[in-house]
Amino acid sequence: MRELTRDHARRRELEKAAFSAPETTRIITVANQKGGVGKTSTTVNLAAALAMGGLHVLVIDADPQGNASTALGIAHHAEVPSMYEVLVDSAPIADVVQDVPDMPRLQCAPATINLSGAEIELVSLVARENRLRNAIRDFLAHRGEEGLPRLDYVLVDCPPSLGLLTVNALVAAREVLIPIQAEYYALEGLTLLLNNIDLIRQHLNPDLQVSSILMTMYDARTRLAAQVAAEVREHFPEQTLVTTIPRSVRISEAPSYGQTVLTYDPGSSGALAYRAAAHEITVRPAP
Repeated sequence: MRELTRDHARRRELEKAAFSAPETTRIITVANQKGGVGKTSTTVNLAAALAMGGLHVLVIDADPQGNASTALGIAHHAEVPSMYEVLVDSAPIADVVQDVPDMPRLQCAPATINLSGAEIELVSLVARENRLRNAIRDFLAHRGEEGLPRLDYVLVDCPPSLGLLTVNALVAAREVLIPIQAEYYALEGLTLLLNNIDLIRQHLNPDLQVSSILMTMYDARTRLAAQVAAEVREHFPEQTLVTTIPRSVRISEAPSYGQTVLTYDPGSSGALAYRAAAHEITVRPAP
């Protein structure tokens, strides 16, 4: 009953909420070295929520598994032009980007299985850490030249590792959004991730900042979830979002239908939570 009351109140708040566009394009990398914490779910559902709020959004799938592409209903078999061609062959993002079905203002640059070999192939390339940053810069300029609407947000989904794909994603962005599962092991992974972000900031991208931390798979019935959330908020009071994402079957089911939870079950607690989180990100000042 408490959850139903909260969802009803959240739904009423979101009906009045305005998603204002940022002054310049915000490039946000969604990263966590620990797998299974909701990186891809967070990327695609935040992107869908922002697009439904009237903003222009691009999702870059930098994970060879291509789960973000699957969730957005984007073709990503081996023959499809993808982020592999962008990173390794210097193809323009404009050549690989696809419109997301039934979701105006949302586009996706897909990942294919070919991207799994990019880690090795990038090693010998010039400016290997800057290839994604340069590609995004050129794509934003291309949209301006073609008279297309400016992108408001670029969200980059990373693999669960700190290889060259993730390094490229961190160098390309000004902001990092870290999804954290509400359990003890997540705290250990967070420390390691923050150390690596510091290294990127020192050597490759001095503008990089952790702008948002989002608690995912949150079960309000357990004491552990509350303790983990309290500890994260204590150490990162400014970065941690007020909104938490509940543990939800609907969020897990949606990708199997090639959808985000916002189109699969718009009234579910998971969909409402991601809409609230997206709105919270738009009202928080960019770094």
